[in-house]
Amino acid sequence: MRLAVVLLAITSLLGCTTAQKDEFARNAAKSATSKVLVERYPGLPLEPAVNCVIDNANSTQILALATDSVTGPTESTVQIVSGILQKPETVQCLGVAAGQLLLGSRI
Repeated sequence: MRLAVVLLAITSLLGCTTAQKDEFARNAAKSATSKVLVERYPGLPLEPAVNCVIDNANSTQILALATDSVTGPTESTVQIVSGILQKPETVQCLGVAAGQLLLGSRI
């Protein structure tokens, strides 16, 4: 059943442009990422954290996370997200996002 869903998703992408495929994969990867963040990192503000993870993921990581959005998060999903969260660029992104949230709450 899961294989059928994955194959259907792949075949539906055949007629898409590269930009559309990239956006589809990023959105699917966000789905898997958000599940991991909610479960493993409940203190992080979800939307900014998801955006920071996806923005700092490479194409291989995006594809793996997008696949996991169909089959459900696995330990591999957790490892990928955790690895991206440890990148200096992601830590910086999270810091900026936290600062914006704090400033926004004062206004």
